[in-house]
Amino acid sequence: MLNLDEPRRQDDQGPPAYEDRGASAGDDAARAWLTLQTLPKLPLMMTRGGIGRCPVCGEGRLYAGYLRVVERCASCSAPLGAVRADDAPPYFTIFITAHLIIALVVVTGQRTSLPVWSMIAFFLPLTVVIAMLLLRPVKGATVGVMLKLGLIGEHREGTG
Repeated sequence: MLNLDEPRRQDDQGPPAYEDRGASAGDDAARAWLTLQTLPKLPLMMTRGGIGRCPVCGEGRLYAGYLRVVERCASCSAPLGAVRADDAPPYFTIFITAHLIIALVVVTGQRTSLPVWSMIAFFLPLTVVIAMLLLRPVKGATVGVMLKLGLIGEHREGTG
């Protein structure tokens, strides 16, 4: 059993610390690519990302699956895989979904006399559907914003 109070022994294997790894070659190549490009305006990049296209050129695909971003755009070679959106898209999606659902619940509660169980039976699946439908466009728009701002590469603890 792992005891967190004891110091780690020399023979314990684990991932190297962030400061020991340095920036990866892929991150450096992505930053070099960004410095050589003239990127479109932010609203255009967000719109392109929101519809699932490359935020830079608008032609290549942004996703290789439901939420997995392709490594590079097939059309313009933008380093889309270097953008680490992480928790921002789900946070924004929950924020938007909650505001929509809460407004609908309040209006429905004021204008109807539905029992609580029926409102739960209706609004719970509706919440899941809205969140699932919003997640891809929100992630695409977030990737566009992060690419425009040059926020690419690995997150480093203690730097943000």
